[in-house]
Amino acid sequence: MNIFSKLRAVLAGKAEPEHLRRGKLGEQAARAYLERQGLKFLVANFRSERGEIDLIFLEKGRKSSETVFTGNGTDCLAFVEVKTRAPGGWTRPAAAVNARKRRLLSQTALDYLAAIHNPRVKIRFDIIEVLMTGDVVTELRHLPNTFPMARPYRYG
Repeated sequence: MNIFSKLRAVLAGKAEPEHLRRGKLGEQAARAYLERQGLKFLVANFRSERGEIDLIFLEKGRKSSETVFTGNGTDCLAFVEVKTRAPGGWTRPAAAVNARKRRLLSQTALDYLAAIHNPRVKIRFDIIEVLMTGDVVTELRHLPNTFPMARPYRYG
């Protein structure tokens, strides 16, 4: 496809790259799943100059001794990274959330918390792996509280 064909496709609104289209579908599936689990949706694609967080949810007043959170409130903000892939890869989609990505997610979460005036709330970082064949979600894996806030960052 030459440059003029690409420009024509962009102007016609048909040029969204396949990985972005699939990523949106994965985020929609992840959002629907978490809402069915009782979490309250707050924001999609929060951006700051340091990065982007795919989804942000509020989990109201869950008190569990099984899970370790950062912070000292009773509600919990879940910062969710969604990884959408075709099935059959050699690695889990969550493996793409490396140390650099965790640091950027931590920094962006701090930007979000500052934007909402640093409430007394616990925080956690979740990953949702979405496996798709074509446009159909074949598997969704929720990995709650996957990693702590990256050092040296702290909240709470």
